Amino acid sequence: MTNERYARVECELAGHKLVLETGQIARQAHGSVLVTCGETQCFAAACVGPVREEVDFFPLTVDYREMTDAAGKIPGGFFKREGRPTTKEILTMRLIDRSIRPLFPEGLKREVQVISRVYGYDGVNPADVLAMIASFAALHISNIPFQGALGAMRIGKIDGKLVVLPGDPSKRSESDLDLVVAGHESAIVMVECSARELPEPEMIEALELAHDQIKKLCAALDDLRAQAGKPKDEFVPPAKDKSLDQEVARYADELRTAMQTKGKEARSQAMDAVQSRCLTTLSSGLANDALDARKKAVKGAFSELSWRSERDLILSTSKRIDGRELDEIRTITIVPDFIPRHHGSSLFTRGETQALVSCTLGTPDDEQIIDGIEEEYKKGFYLHYNFPPFSVGETRRLAGPGRREIGHGMLAERSLAAVLPPREKFPYTIRLVSEILESNGSSSMASVCGGCLSLMLAGVPIRQPVAGIAMGLVTDGPRYAVLSDIAGSEDHNGDMDFKVAGSGIGITALQMDIKISGVTREMLEKALGQARDGRRLILRKMLEAVKQPRAEVSRYAPAMELIRIPSDRIGYLIGPGGKNIKGLQETYKVRISIVSDEGEVSVSGLDRAKVNACLDIIRAMTETPQIGARYKGTVKSTKDFGAFVEILPGTEGMVHVSELAEGYVNRVEDVVKVGDEIEVVVIHVDDRGKIKLSRRQAMVKT
Repeated sequence: MTNERYARVECELAGHKLVLETGQIARQAHGSVLVTCGETQCFAAACVGPVREEVDFFPLTVDYREMTDAAGKIPGGFFKREGRPTTKEILTMRLIDRSIRPLFPEGLKREVQVISRVYGYDGVNPADVLAMIASFAALHISNIPFQGALGAMRIGKIDGKLVVLPGDPSKRSESDLDLVVAGHESAIVMVECSARELPEPEMIEALELAHDQIKKLCAALDDLRAQAGKPKDEFVPPAKDKSLDQEVARYADELRTAMQTKGKEARSQAMDAVQSRCLTTLSSGLANDALDARKKAVKGAFSELSWRSERDLILSTSKRIDGRELDEIRTITIVPDFIPRHHGSSLFTRGETQALVSCTLGTPDDEQIIDGIEEEYKKGFYLHYNFPPFSVGETRRLAGPGRREIGHGMLAERSLAAVLPPREKFPYTIRLVSEILESNGSSSMASVCGGCLSLMLAGVPIRQPVAGIAMGLVTDGPRYAVLSDIAGSEDHNGDMDFKVAGSGIGITALQMDIKISGVTREMLEKALGQARDGRRLILRKMLEAVKQPRAEVSRYAPAMELIRIPSDRIGYLIGPGGKNIKGLQETYKVRISIVSDEGEVSVSGLDRAKVNACLDIIRAMTETPQIGARYKGTVKSTKDFGAFVEILPGTEGMVHVSELAEGYVNRVEDVVKVGDEIEVVVIHVDDRGKIKLSRRQAMVKT
């Protein structure tokens, strides 16, 4: 196909060749790019709509979907069609949204939509990062106002070395780090990370490696724009009413005093009272047709004054509106076993943020099956985060979890996953639920702290305790301040929300969002160092309340044991039509699960004695007899040449007539009869598994 707007750019990244193409498909979109790495292909299109004057926010929407035909699969379910977005798709949407949002010009009210799709997936090269790159490139070459080239990169750590763009299988099973970074030529703008207790200096090294690769990507995007980019639409920021700003500024001292009122609710009421007086004064005497517009303008100017006042207070006095020092953590209280009926439960309160986190232990049958374009796998640990409206004193319609709730839950899940015991040591499926009861910032990090405590209280033998803290940033030219344990207004009025979770050894998860064009290495190092100090303080508070994991699981949790049987005996354990396994479950009131094809079997139930009895039967049913082993068996049948004895459930061996007793035996029935219990010794097992037994040798005293 010939097309004057077709362009192709290649970019080499640590041995990976990325190809960016535009102008061949989706040519009516304002910007569209197809990115290829290996045989993984991701497409993105960006479009812009008219100005929406009625809104007071930037109307940006981002969508990402993984169609299963990309991996040669057909969707499951009745309809055989993709339905609501999966968790991974929602998390990828958030990665794209959080990366691009701060780089649109302030005041833009034109509707912008970015849609990305996975068209081909080779099972190795990561589709989510390629979709991010395609989305950034589509915006860059379009006519949409956007601040230049943006790149994304994933970094792993395999066998002690940092790896650029690790393959999906190795990322999941081998890597100690999963770091996704977005940035431009000058700085990093977004970070999402899970790690196995990575020290802060190594994290900085990984971030720098990611930024070096991002710079190469940005150069490739600039090349693509030079070949096929559209002229950017002119954007003129809305003119400010300077006279109105001056009139509103007269309330600055009054607002600053109200802003330092103790307590979130009291502070909000005090600030609302100042705004109400400002509105009344500056809107009086206007006709109804002009009153609404005037009130909207006054509220906008007052909101900007609030934003500026809190920032000025922090930078000029190194104090925060609640009176804390920049690195001071809010008061922490912990109530272990808040709900006694839970397998593990903790009420964690930090300042005016409160999370009730429960831990429920289940069997391998409760594992979550993850089915998408990647190879199907199971998750034995998951965390769900709920943010009801009453937590912030509001009302709204209750629906399913939104993107924010899914994102916060996954961040907390990643924070704790690194310290969980291996399945061989603790075979339970683990579900955490974090219910936010009060919120004034850092609720996801409260979920991490409460989640760690509930795991310990449930008897989960975690390797290290983990805590989380949210860091903030306020900048003004060369001046900046890093804030520990930010409250809601500091998130709203600040320049960064940088969540850091980890143990006393190192980092287990990061998430960074910014509202400025980027953060420097100096800022990152200071934020990570301050976060480490705060995290360790929180850990000490947690360990004062719960010193270590309980030695045993809750009496309300199922008793469970994991054993390994010979893989060739799985079929016998199950039995024809599941007869054997169903019979055992009914007899002992347990649940039996075949965990893997290698012979891992779990047995669970509420009565530990019955679980242990069932385990003994399974071991006996699946045991492979060894030469010299002694058994008490039952004679099942007799022949002229010997007797057949069941030594294990379903396992028989033959005692030849010469091995029935000392001396000559004329007839088998002279020594044993059907139903007799006799002691025997295994004297031979052939290649086909046939067993020869001896009663004569068993009679010899040892």
